[in-house]
Amino acid sequence: MSAAIRLLKPLSYFAEKYGSPEWAFNKLFLLMEKQHNRGQDGAGIGCIKLNMPLGEPYVFRSRNASANAITSIFSAQQRNLKELRDKGLIKGLDSESFKSHFNFGGEVLMGHLLYGTSGVQYDEGSCHPYMRRTNWTTRTLMLQGDMGITNLEELHQKLISRGQHPVFGTAIQTLLEEVGYYLDEAHTDIYRSLRDKKVDGQEIPHIISAELDLFDIISKASRDWDGGYCLTGAVGNGDFFCLRDPHGIRHCHYILTDEYLAIASERVPLMSVMEVEEEEVKELPAGNMIVVKRDGQIKIDKYTTPGEFKPCCFEDVYTSRGNDPVIYRERKALGANLTEQVVASLDGNLSKAAITFIPNTAEVSYYGLLEGLRAYRRHKVTEAMIKAYKEGTMSEELINELILRRWPRAEKIAHKDIKLRTFISEESSRKQLAAMVYDLTYGAVGEDEVLVAIDDSIVRGTTLKMSLLRLLARSKARKIVIASSAPQVRYPDCYGIDMSEMGKFIAFQAAISLLKKQGMYTRIIDVYEECKHQLTLPPAQRTNPVKKIYEPFTADEITAEVSRMVTPDNSPCIIQVVYQSMEGLHNAIEGACGDWYFSGDYPTPGGYTTVNKAFIDWFERRDKREYKL
Repeated sequence: MSAAIRLLKPLSYFAEKYGSPEWAFNKLFLLMEKQHNRGQDGAGIGCIKLNMPLGEPYVFRSRNASANAITSIFSAQQRNLKELRDKGLIKGLDSESFKSHFNFGGEVLMGHLLYGTSGVQYDEGSCHPYMRRTNWTTRTLMLQGDMGITNLEELHQKLISRGQHPVFGTAIQTLLEEVGYYLDEAHTDIYRSLRDKKVDGQEIPHIISAELDLFDIISKASRDWDGGYCLTGAVGNGDFFCLRDPHGIRHCHYILTDEYLAIASERVPLMSVMEVEEEEVKELPAGNMIVVKRDGQIKIDKYTTPGEFKPCCFEDVYTSRGNDPVIYRERKALGANLTEQVVASLDGNLSKAAITFIPNTAEVSYYGLLEGLRAYRRHKVTEAMIKAYKEGTMSEELINELILRRWPRAEKIAHKDIKLRTFISEESSRKQLAAMVYDLTYGAVGEDEVLVAIDDSIVRGTTLKMSLLRLLARSKARKIVIASSAPQVRYPDCYGIDMSEMGKFIAFQAAISLLKKQGMYTRIIDVYEECKHQLTLPPAQRTNPVKKIYEPFTADEITAEVSRMVTPDNSPCIIQVVYQSMEGLHNAIEGACGDWYFSGDYPTPGGYTTVNKAFIDWFERRDKREYKL
């Protein structure tokens, strides 16, 4: 998750209007904290100061990979500010002393939260923003982003073919080197032209700043990028840019006023932190870039040809905060769309059902499901009363039965212990700890009742079987229904949501199990051979043969097998899983819907490369991620 602020007025303006030269720094902290939706793997902030005197530092960065990275970074800087004030180096609202002495007292501020892979140990060097320092402000570069790049090997070879020596690390480092290469090219061309014209050396940096064309630089640098990304960056002279991938896979929102440009991955943090209305927050179109030049000139335009708009729907379903007005409506609709399946799982007996949610991110969908169940019940009551009225069988007893009973009952069954964390690296320890993350409300469900728990997604099923269902079974319910507000996750992602190892998907495991049970193992071998063949084709010609794994079965058949597989050994009650339908997903999501996790239809060639490699890795018993964050 990214955040950035580019001030369009001097620091003195903000000190006078808002009563503090720290206004932008504090806003950056809040934008990052408001996007801190789950346990992050690290964080970082960066700053560039405009028009600093020669010899004075102008670019700064702080990164941290601790469990409380945001708090650690900003607390350290607040302590530093206090010390500077105590020493008299920063005086009241004086913006000049603030800018001179405080490292993050600049006009360009950037921040990033790293959400990586469970079980992988990240260090400070993995955290964004990444930076390249030079003794030219117009060649110094800072870059951060939300991304999944699918063709890093190809990009590395491109760097090597030029004679460069890239370090094979994270995707952001590769993109930094690629943007840096074209920045250097443009810089050198301008410099040599000015030098040959005998322009005074003191004037050259100012002219280069004015003539640098970031649209052209980014357009050239990004020609071969395949993936989903939202990148924010800045050149040392103060030129700032933000770009979104051609398919709009990763989300990007901004506010532009005459005072500042503020950017965030999510819409609501901008609304809350900057105190603006929904309509003031804009979405950066796919394939577009915002550039703010050093002198404050702003341009928003295409840097490449946009493709089919496919924003990641999993951000709406799960990763983003549910208080966004659009996401809130979507998640409620996803919950309501499960009504018929949940009613069927109860055999129509709503009076013997308790409805809950787990985990906390499923709460909004839970409210939608409750509304759907209540609407269903009202409809049934209305039908029964009309029938009784027409038949003359209306009575006080019937009215009491219809109106006062058989309504869906909401309960808070599971409570998450926020003090416990579930990303211990050892698998056995993680399973042990996961079993204790939730506490149960005892006595809330009767032994003759059905407990329905809505979940936002069921990806692996491991936590469900090893901990959640064991916990919920202690409620003494006669049956437990787990309702997923998302469809079956069948295919890996490669654009930034870390769902990569196909063999760990419970829906995939269920399909493989059914193939083996029905003597169709040769289909698995055929798909493996076809996946290997796909990788011999040019990337643009590749398809998804893994779809054939699911073709022999209906979604209900796979769901039934999932239910069997997640049922704990010696379970004291019946376990049933129900999933959102693809139709329900598309009806709930407002606008375009990138659904490759569920459909296997990827927006870029790299997606098809990833799914083929992932199946081959599973077949050959290799567990690895086919892309880098």
